[in-house]
Amino acid sequence: MSTLSGGNQQKVVLAKWLETSPRVMLLDEPTIGVDVGAKHEIYNLMNRWTAEGLAILLITSDLPELLALSDRILVMHRGRSMAVLDRAEATQERVLAAAMGQEEQP
Repeated sequence: MSTLSGGNQQKVVLAKWLETSPRVMLLDEPTIGVDVGAKHEIYNLMNRWTAEGLAILLITSDLPELLALSDRILVMHRGRSMAVLDRAEATQERVLAAAMGQEEQP
């Protein structure tokens, strides 16, 4: 596996985890350090898995990735939950404001 590119290494790791037939998968920065093509392949896989019923808990610092792939977003600041946003209400501005510690206004 050491001779594979970073993107292909990521895909091999994901495939190994899928062999265990998980119901929930925790993905922490799954596309960091991979090229654009591999990133889109990983996105397609994630979308397929969720369509098949797999729940994915995604941890990412990539805001466009977060907004494109998430049904619901929990934003934390210094260990404290600042906002829970559904896909329809999540914007870059709202996510960034909560990440910087600003409280959501009712």
